[in-house]
Amino acid sequence: MTVEAHLATLKQKHGSLEEQLHAERTRPSGKEQTIVELKRQKLRLKDEIERLQAKISH
Repeated sequence: MTVEAHLATLKQKHGSLEEQLHAERTRPSGKEQTIVELKRQKLRLKDEIERLQAKISH
């Protein structure tokens, strides 16, 4: 898998997590622990995306 393909996959996963986070926040019985975990996962992906983008641009 190329770096670009991996980056595209990570961006797709990040978007999916954003959708899950939105759904959990708008759910009346949304659990705070689930929201916190989704945010953590999104942040990890964002960091990885930024790292790969920096690698590509250098």
